[in-house]
Amino acid sequence: MMIYAIGDVQGCQEQLQALLEKVGSATPNPKLWFAGDLVNRGPRSLEALRQVRALGDAAVAVLGNHDLHLLATATGIRKQHQRDTLDPILSAPDRDDLIDWLRRRPLAHLEYGHLLVHAGVLPQWTAIQAVELASEVERVLQGPDWIDFLREMYGSEPAKWDDALSGVERLRCIVNGLTRLRFCRPDGEMEFHATEGINKAPPGFLPWFDAPGRKTEGVTVVFGHWSTLGLMLRPDLIALDTGCVWGRQLTAVRLEDRAVFQVDCPGFQDPQLA
Repeated sequence: MMIYAIGDVQGCQEQLQALLEKVGSATPNPKLWFAGDLVNRGPRSLEALRQVRALGDAAVAVLGNHDLHLLATATGIRKQHQRDTLDPILSAPDRDDLIDWLRRRPLAHLEYGHLLVHAGVLPQWTAIQAVELASEVERVLQGPDWIDFLREMYGSEPAKWDDALSGVERLRCIVNGLTRLRFCRPDGEMEFHATEGINKAPPGFLPWFDAPGRKTEGVTVVFGHWSTLGLMLRPDLIALDTGCVWGRQLTAVRLEDRAVFQVDCPGFQDPQLA
């Protein structure tokens, strides 16, 4: 089974369709891994969500921060931002089915020596631990109290993982590590404001994947989220967010041989306003 990992779609459904056609011409019936942020900022979030859902067992899609934002918006916990493009989903006749499907997506997926997450993995976590911690959040999101959890999910504290964390603070730290992380201190303390490339790390911080002694070094971490980082292929790292919504490319990488497939995107948002 050939697996293709795909970066942040963010509602760019026409570009997703073109990329899937490229992938399909190379490998009939591939397995598709989506690195989160299926929706928002692009013009066809509803169609993108429907398309990935229709793939069924042929696709794995982890939750990204924009996907969580959709869940919070749909439940009235958060208001839309100025550049959000979620209205077609919120007014769709299949809205409830789509929201229910989305909240049942994983936050991490480990298979064939590859760990799929949206943003990153804290340096203290092994790959197995990352999946186990993700499952703690998944159980809440898929359970009867998921809306109550969304009300408490947002915030940047605690910024550092501790195995002794419990309750909402524990779950919030897990969510932030998996869906918001870019830079951290060597001890794993997270930084949530800097969004530029690795050469502009805040003082005392470094890219999460360069933290010394990172416990996921034995597996390949596949992630998106960081559009200013762009495509990065290292022996234990595949960064996939190549800024489709900002006018660059939508990217797929075939895990078996690191072959890269891309389609150009017209740019639905101005990166200067990011």
